[in-house]
Amino acid sequence: QVQLVESGGGLVQAGGSLRLSCAASGSIFSINAMGWFRQAPGKEREFVAAFSWSGRNTYYADSVKGRFTISRDNAKNTVYLQMNSLKPEDTAVYYCASIVSGSYYLPKNYAYWGQGTQVTVSS
Repeated sequence: QVQLVESGGGLVQAGGSLRLSCAASGSIFSINAMGWFRQAPGKEREFVAAFSWSGRNTYYADSVKGRFTISRDNAKNTVYLQMNSLKPEDTAVYYCASIVSGSYYLPKNYAYWGQGTQVTVSS
């Protein structure tokens, strides 16, 4: 079992920045990847970013490439999503997820999820 707790969401103006955190606990040794997804009202959950636990591979959605950066602090078992140049269309609940089987891009391939943190970008 892996427990994931997100934090860092909030309200920000367009062009601003936020850093989301995802603290992992439990069976850390079983983690092979971490990902961030988001879900806006009335829309499906969509991929944002992910990396393999080895750190060799990092993946980003085209819509956030160049603006968002995924990283981690090994000592704290925490994964971050630095979000810069935020746009109103980035407004969503953001979730972190762990332990993937298959494609990093598909939510259904992740075994564990956090509770989500709301990000609202005003125009």
